[in-house]
Amino acid sequence: MLSKLLFGALVGLIAITAVPYGTVEAWWKAAFVCAVFAICIVAIVETLVSHGNRIPGGPVLLPMLSLSVLAFLQTFSISADPFQTRFFALQVLALTAFLTLLYRYASTERRLRVLVYTVLGIAVASAVFGILRQTTQHETGFILPLLKPRQGYGQFINKNHFAYLMEMAFGLGLGIVLSGGIKRDRVMIYIALLLPIWTGLVLSNSRGGVLAMLAQILVAALLLLSFQTFSIARSVALKAVLVIILLGGVLAGTFWVGGDRLATNFEAAFDRDATTAGASRNEIWRASLKMFAAHPILGVGLGGYWIGITAHHEASGLMTPQEAHNDYLELLSSAGVIGFAIGIWFAIAVVRLIRKNLAADTGFTRAVRFGAVLGLTGVAAHSLVDFGLHIMINAVVFVTLIMLGTQNTQNQS
Repeated sequence: MLSKLLFGALVGLIAITAVPYGTVEAWWKAAFVCAVFAICIVAIVETLVSHGNRIPGGPVLLPMLSLSVLAFLQTFSISADPFQTRFFALQVLALTAFLTLLYRYASTERRLRVLVYTVLGIAVASAVFGILRQTTQHETGFILPLLKPRQGYGQFINKNHFAYLMEMAFGLGLGIVLSGGIKRDRVMIYIALLLPIWTGLVLSNSRGGVLAMLAQILVAALLLLSFQTFSIARSVALKAVLVIILLGGVLAGTFWVGGDRLATNFEAAFDRDATTAGASRNEIWRASLKMFAAHPILGVGLGGYWIGITAHHEASGLMTPQEAHNDYLELLSSAGVIGFAIGIWFAIAVVRLIRKNLAADTGFTRAVRFGAVLGLTGVAAHSLVDFGLHIMINAVVFVTLIMLGTQNTQNQS
């Protein structure tokens, strides 16, 4: 019973974290950290009662724990903002604990299904809320008081952060449908869930979100056709035709739904006059590389980017970047080569476990692995141009997808 209560607390925490603007403010992030550590205290009691002493997921948890330790070390005369670096370390530690709890209390196929439905349900609710905002909101405040018309999407202040959540859920649901891991009478249920998610992603007008979705479609086609159970994979020409059809269909539907508004947004990406002076991604990336060159080993401190960049950002001063708009580049400049090496270690560990599980699993479990791969693909692509993982709900869903892809499941409930 205690195990079920703990799992229910984890699921409830995912849902609650999505509500207050995706948990973007510092006090909501602090509340999440406290909630995770409180659940950990109860989990320790449950572990002692059940005489369980094994902590699963070590290959994935160790690099996350190492990054948190690195951040704590940076607070000693290295970080440009020791307070934010310490807070970053606590957040990563909380996410590591959250993932550990998922590994322990979501190890059955039934609980995997609950997690899948939770992620899809949160995404559908956010997408519907976003569509309602877009069509009916005319003044500041739409259930949440800080939401302004024509700013952000869904419950998010930034439309790109909304797109992160949509692309993760879209990839998860699409992978489950395409891999054939569910009964035919349930396929339409998943498709019905995916439609508002896809519509919300397109209508959010996020360039990075649309490009991430296209990357997911491409990876889905290539991976699905690589399975030996599909003889069609032996035909290179047919594989290429199917990929073209999938991409063409998604592109056509995307621009049909997004219309001129989405096309204009893409055109603005190439219009230098449309960007604020000193705020274009190219200028921010060049400044970030200069900052890395000045602090190549340990960086300026995880969480201290917004202060460290001021010494290298050669713009008019109208706007100082708070993030690098590239999570890989921000990790490199904030944590140096040591932190970047930890990131590579983490990615390799995740990929190895997912490959192993995809080769061994069957049925719904294998479908979930496939969906997790597509969801993570969207994040990997979008993180080249944005910083959506800084938002707590996106980070929580991200580690949830990692758990879905790397966990060893059991048959009991």
